[in-house]
Amino acid sequence: MKNYEQNKMATMKMNKLIWKMGLPMIISMILQSVYNIVDTAFVINMGEDGIAGNLALTYAFPIQLLMIAIGVGTGVGINTLLSRQLGEKDIAGTKKTVGNGIFIGVCIYVIFLFFGLFGCHWFISMQANGNETAAEMGAKYLKICCLLSFGSIGFTIFERFLQATGKTLFSTIAQVSGAVTNILLDYVFIYPCGMGIEGAAWATVVGQILSLLVAMILHYCANKELKNSIKALKPDGTTILAIYKIGISAALMQGLLSVMMLGMTKILGTVNATETAELLQGSFGIYYKIMQFALFAAFGLSNTIISVLSFNYGMKEKERVKSCIKYGIVDSVIVALIITVLFESLAEPLAKLFGITGGTGGDEIQMVVVKAIRIASIGYVFMAVSVAVQGILQAFRYALFPLFISFLRLCLLVFPIAYFFTLSSDVLTLVWWTFPIVEVITAAISIALLKTAYCKKVKIMN
Repeated sequence: MKNYEQNKMATMKMNKLIWKMGLPMIISMILQSVYNIVDTAFVINMGEDGIAGNLALTYAFPIQLLMIAIGVGTGVGINTLLSRQLGEKDIAGTKKTVGNGIFIGVCIYVIFLFFGLFGCHWFISMQANGNETAAEMGAKYLKICCLLSFGSIGFTIFERFLQATGKTLFSTIAQVSGAVTNILLDYVFIYPCGMGIEGAAWATVVGQILSLLVAMILHYCANKELKNSIKALKPDGTTILAIYKIGISAALMQGLLSVMMLGMTKILGTVNATETAELLQGSFGIYYKIMQFALFAAFGLSNTIISVLSFNYGMKEKERVKSCIKYGIVDSVIVALIITVLFESLAEPLAKLFGITGGTGGDEIQMVVVKAIRIASIGYVFMAVSVAVQGILQAFRYALFPLFISFLRLCLLVFPIAYFFTLSSDVLTLVWWTFPIVEVITAAISIALLKTAYCKKVKIMN
């Protein structure tokens, strides 16, 4: 297959290729976090309902993360399979993968549609600790996001069609169009229209639907390497199994973000003083959305590694495989260092984006968020190493190793350490040290797993 995009992944110098493909992916992934960050910034300034609204968004966030997780995990499976098929010049295989990817996306949407109809109130009430105002607001917000989730889910599918052929700029254009729309509509719906937290939900889903439409147009008009066929929409067990052989691991890894968010919210809620517990929960909800800038930037480069490494691994290009591993990790560390410096320097301005007008407790939340940013960002470099290694392992078609890394950093280590810190009299400060401690331990284990995989996958290549 002799087209520019594929020649680029096969021939461009790896240090340039990672950045050329990676920067649009980083921007695209970061913009995924904009929806929740912008919603929070506007909702928390709604006046007397601001703090309750922030809690409501915190309670709803695990399901939104789960939605992203299943979509992104499926997309990673599609991306990896398509990249390998393109490297092997399997045109018939790519057609089946595209068709079945769309079919899977429809099935995922149906699941969240039913949850939106029947599960939102139960899920929110489980976390609200008797705060009826926050529970009601959270259920309204989450119901709208689930009922119209086809925009978010569909975009993650079509985005991967574009990324698999190296057209990462197009996926970024689609993402930017939705994010800008979300920002504008958040203001219009929440304030002039007076729609409150429901306005934030509508702004989110409209932005996501627009991103999907733009991605679909770009795919069908410009993604000539991939063939489309209505017949290919028919489910094919072999293709679906191949997608989820890698995709299920990626979905579970992303899904653990939802588990961690839910688990941390419950752990912070165990603090004896109710006011302190809600302060920690609200602050954690804000911090975690800010932190996604760093996490999703790391995922952006990890996705680049998956595309490039899968392609060259399929081509059996040993030197380019080695070069991709090297520059993938180094560039991930560089991006994390830049974000760490920015976060350490701009912790107070970042927290003030969520300044609360009206109500009480705004100053306390900002103070705790500043502490969280400055302490937790110490671990971002180590997080970047772990996420980059996960991408490498996924490209090598490992399923359990990447999942084990995620389980370590998002559940097995986080929960006991965080709970231990909640027993301290200085919980507002100490609990945030959970994250850098966990990232250091996980990075060391990730490197050990990478060495094992390198010996089995790369050293034996001719």
